Amino acid sequence: MDIALFQNSPSGRLVRAVAGYWAFVPNPLPPKLDWSDALVSLISRADLALGTLSGLGENLPNPHLLIYPFVRKEAVLSSRIEGTQSSLSELLLFEATKVEKQRDVREVQNYVRAMEYGLRRLEEVPLSLRFIRQLHAILMEGVRGERATPGEFRQSQNWIGPPGCTLDDATFVPPPVAEMREALAHLEKFLHADTQLPPLVELALIHYQFETIHPFLDGNGRIGRLLVTLFLCQRGILNKPLLYLSAFFERHRQEYYQHLLNVSEKGAWRQWTEFFLQAMVEQSGDAVKRARRLLDLHRSYYQTGLEKRLPPTAGQLVELIFMKPVLNAKVVQEYLKVTYPGAQKAINALVEQGMLAEITGGKRNKAYAANEILGILEEDTKVEGGN
Repeated sequence: MDIALFQNSPSGRLVRAVAGYWAFVPNPLPPKLDWSDALVSLISRADLALGTLSGLGENLPNPHLLIYPFVRKEAVLSSRIEGTQSSLSELLLFEATKVEKQRDVREVQNYVRAMEYGLRRLEEVPLSLRFIRQLHAILMEGVRGERATPGEFRQSQNWIGPPGCTLDDATFVPPPVAEMREALAHLEKFLHADTQLPPLVELALIHYQFETIHPFLDGNGRIGRLLVTLFLCQRGILNKPLLYLSAFFERHRQEYYQHLLNVSEKGAWRQWTEFFLQAMVEQSGDAVKRARRLLDLHRSYYQTGLEKRLPPTAGQLVELIFMKPVLNAKVVQEYLKVTYPGAQKAINALVEQGMLAEITGGKRNKAYAANEILGILEEDTKVEGGN
């Protein structure tokens, strides 16, 4: 780590570990912010955008039509920032069939599990360090990094930099263990404090602080982004987890990392906060547009069902394919509570109408995809060469 870049930082201090290396320790939150007109305007725009998205979620006839796919979209994109290559289609296929055709898909599935656990847990307790450790234990279960003490804050030094770099040539070295614990205690205090700051600004500060403390040996980025959704839901800013902020961070990955680093090096809090709020504005708008397209398609499919006089089970299946755009007969059987032949009959009815298409090509263990729905969800998010 080039200590000259951090020596005069107003955001924290350099410390020298017993082993001789230098590390950066962030100051407790909140910092002094430069309240520019652009920042104030972005706060207003982000509040409005999130309010529109939350209102849409409140008025859905069946909110699970969007919650299930949107949570999984966030899981795919957040994991992709860390180098996984699974697509949304691959995740949904894995969830339907339990057949792991892509080695990264279980990591993405763990993100979904952690998110769903966190949303349930929020009904009982607020965000805390213990809560965060529980999320990490789920995220790292049975995947790469499983040996990196899942559910426990690190007991050794980590660092950030290009692949293969060492502690000596790292781009950034987070706090040593003792200072890390102290910084986490301050962060938890801030999580529970009445700061009088706009909540979205507060969230931008929390996200930086968590990523800078880097308290786990692996999975810090995903946990930090997962906390964004949980914070928004805890504060009532979103009533449903419909925001996939990681799409913005994935598109602007280098800027994302550079803004975080600039806060540590130069105290560039305003620029980071504006970047974070711009992500809120863009992704809320994107989610609203996709949601409306999905709802229009849902109405179209429902009308087709009436006009073609599809059997009642096929009409019920239309609801399911918007929640689970990739499925098989077993999933349909469980949802409709019918026999296996009855489930297959409902599937065949939607295949005939072009709402579903068989995607495995085999005679057994067939899976089906609602390609129009997937097209809306995956647009601009596909892995090159992926499904």
